[in-house]
Amino acid sequence: MTDLAALPLSDAQLSEAQSSDAAELLVLQRCCWVPQAIVNDTFDVPALHEDLDTVRGWVEATRVWTVRIGGRLVAAVRAHLEEDRWEIGRLMVAPDLAGQGVGRWLLSYAEQQAPPQATSLVLYTGSGSERNLTMYRRAGYQVAEPPANTLGKHIRGAVYLTKSV
Repeated sequence: MTDLAALPLSDAQLSEAQSSDAAELLVLQRCCWVPQAIVNDTFDVPALHEDLDTVRGWVEATRVWTVRIGGRLVAAVRAHLEEDRWEIGRLMVAPDLAGQGVGRWLLSYAEQQAPPQATSLVLYTGSGSERNLTMYRRAGYQVAEPPANTLGKHIRGAVYLTKSV
C-alpha cells in the first residue's frame, strides 16, 4: 500500500479531482505534454488538443487524483476500467518537480486503486519518451501489443505497456 506520508514532496495533499479542477488540469497537461510532443517528434498528441469541456468530461467519467502543494496543482493521474484492464493515463507532474519521485508515487497509487475485476494494469507512452519508459519498466510494466479493440485510438509511435495485477 502506498503511504501518503511517503509522498516525496513536503506538504503535498492528494485528493480526488472535481470538475472545478478541470482548468488547472488543462494547463498542467499542456505544460507536461509539450516536451513529450517534442521528444516524440509529433504534435498529434491528444492531450495538446483537448479543450476545457473535454478535460471536464474525463474528470467526470474516470477516476482522477490530484496532488497539490499550497493550493498549487503539481501532479495528477487518471484511471478507469476498460473490460478487465485498469487503464492508467494522463500521469503528469509539473516540469519543475520532475525527477523527484512524484510520478512514480502517483503511478503506484493509481495502480492500487484498481478494482478487483482488473486483471492487468495498462498505459501508453511515446516511443521517444525514454524517461517515462524507464519509470514504467522499473515499475514492472512490459511493452506489449495493444488489444485489437484499441487499435486506431492512439497516436503514431505510442507504446502500449502492461503489467499483471
